[in-house]
Amino acid sequence: MRTNEKIFQNLGFANKDTTELTKEINLLIASYHVHYQKLRNFHWNVTGKDFFDLHEKFEELYNFSKVNIDDLAERVRVFGEKPMARLDEYLKFSKISEPEPGLSPDNMVDSILTDFEILLSQMINVLDLANESGDVSTIDLLNSIVKQTEKYYWMFTAWMEKN
Repeated sequence: MRTNEKIFQNLGFANKDTTELTKEINLLIASYHVHYQKLRNFHWNVTGKDFFDLHEKFEELYNFSKVNIDDLAERVRVFGEKPMARLDEYLKFSKISEPEPGLSPDNMVDSILTDFEILLSQMINVLDLANESGDVSTIDLLNSIVKQTEKYYWMFTAWMEKN
């Protein structure tokens, strides 16, 4: 046996390899849940001349977020851990804050752009840890989420330029 081979526990990862990784994924899940609820809030409450465009785009984004949350939670389960699943935990550990009521459409989009920056930063933390442990599945999952999040960031930045 080569000395650099992994011991096959939890799909080839020792507990020490995944403890920090699952912790960081759970922190990402917490932020993602607050972001998801913010998008639902904005979807329901956006008004003004951009209503139709933003109403539809916020729905697209919360559906994207919902899938990502589920995929991240299932990744935590792969490692034999439990994903964060309580609202009080999400609010306590999220790096994203709930929005103030009555935001304008421009302020809603600006808030979402800030969320994207926070989420992308957290995703990079997870990617770094996954890379250290050779976890190619988490890397693959996060790379696809990062790619689409960056695209949404660009689109909303372009939308902000018109105003």
